Amino acid sequence: MNTSLTSEQLAILRRLDACTLANAIETFHVRLRNEGFADSSIHCQFPKLPPLLGYAATVKVRGSAPPTADSRYPDRTDWWDYILSLPAPRVVVVQDVATKVGFGSLLGVVHVNILRALGCAGAVTNGAVRDLPAAEQLGFPLFAGSISVSHAYVHIVEFGTPVEIGGLTIQSRDLIHGDLHGVQTVPSGIAAMIPQAAAEIIAQDQELVALCQVGNFSLDKLRAAIAQKRP
Repeated sequence: MNTSLTSEQLAILRRLDACTLANAIETFHVRLRNEGFADSSIHCQFPKLPPLLGYAATVKVRGSAPPTADSRYPDRTDWWDYILSLPAPRVVVVQDVATKVGFGSLLGVVHVNILRALGCAGAVTNGAVRDLPAAEQLGFPLFAGSISVSHAYVHIVEFGTPVEIGGLTIQSRDLIHGDLHGVQTVPSGIAAMIPQAAAEIIAQDQELVALCQVGNFSLDKLRAAIAQKRP
């Protein structure tokens, strides 16, 4: 289980772009380089919004088929209590486990406003989202596998259990980061040390970029600089 970071630590992590964050995580060798992030099936809906950062509130939904005993599935509100049991900021992570994933959407204008009122900073799903202008106007980042016009028969089947989004397994309370590049988890054991590692990477990269842009660029200088900074 993640240990909650201070608001200052969270603010620093939130300012990092996803690529720099991924590079910094690599330096700690706590996971393989092909792990810890969702694949390209998960799309950032609002690329111009700042990065998303928060603790995962995991939910599973289903909804492509109607109920057999009634005209609609019963509404559940108990998952809101679960969300409030997690540290803020929160990111709702919704796995659509329906036969037709993304046929209907849980995340529309009403739920976005409810989740925002519950201290959620954004949402991630392998399923669908809708009412995009309303969410963007609120500055509520959405990451999704698709877009749908309808909520269809979407209903919550469980919450607080592990989910899988774009090949990434996410546990309740995992720290989630996302921007226009994609979504990834932040390992709890190194989270507080990532900003310093990121600052060093940024400084090294800026020197290499500057070397490439000067008028007296040469391959010899570039190779020497890389050998010094990345032995």
